Amino acid sequence: MLHINPTERESELVISLAGELDHHETRDAIDTCEDLLALYPAPKLTLDLSGLTFMDSSGLALVMHLFRTCARSERDFVVRGAPPQPLRVFEAAGLPQVMIFERGV
Repeated sequence: MLHINPTERESELVISLAGELDHHETRDAIDTCEDLLALYPAPKLTLDLSGLTFMDSSGLALVMHLFRTCARSERDFVVRGAPPQPLRVFEAAGLPQVMIFERGV
């Protein structure tokens, strides 16, 4: 099960994911994140993945979707706190070369 928790800071929307992000959860996660972006029009989106316990390759779809959505709306996009297993998936796909990844929470 995936939990999605939004936090609005001064000029930043932080969407924190906790639990398992797999092909069963990805479509709903994309829809929820789209709704949150409409509700909180901050100039920066940080996707906090520090609470993930598992992510398969479908998690790439969520990250790429949010990256493209932010680019179209001229928002900054950062992925923060990816655990080792999801980070290996992102690195294998070459995402750290096209978007910002921050370590830590």
